[in-house]
Amino acid sequence: MGGLFWRSALRGLRRGPRAPDPSLLVRPSSGGPSWTRERTLVAVKPDGVQRRLVGDVIQRFERRGFTLVGMKMLQVWEGYNVVRASRAMIGHTDSAEAAPGTIRGDFSVHISRNVIHASDSVEGAQREIQLWFQSSELVSWADGGQHSSIHSA
Repeated sequence: MGGLFWRSALRGLRRGPRAPDPSLLVRPSSGGPSWTRERTLVAVKPDGVQRRLVGDVIQRFERRGFTLVGMKMLQVWEGYNVVRASRAMIGHTDSAEAAPGTIRGDFSVHISRNVIHASDSVEGAQREIQLWFQSSELVSWADGGQHSSIHSA
């Protein structure tokens, strides 16, 4: 199953860039900070799923204060500087160089079995999210997470 998943993802990436769906871009909330909230795509790779690390990965993102806004066996996290922060949380691609305390430093066993993928840029995240999610499949949290746009008030 994992091989099919990644082959399908690579096929989508090879098609080239598509214009981003405007609903995938996140605007700052009114009255809040002036910087834009980002979204990033995170995938626990098959070796991480096999080793039952999905919950640990999700827990680390939640502890950093990021909001899970979409999930299929892929996760879309949202927050300020989430792309850069998630790359720091995940650690170096090569498990031998990944720092202790990072997801890869703690769980990776080899560069080819490094547990997790995350977008490497805001633009990459927009492209990857659009490959896997329709805008209607992403949650837009309002009222501090008390209500979701997918539920009527």
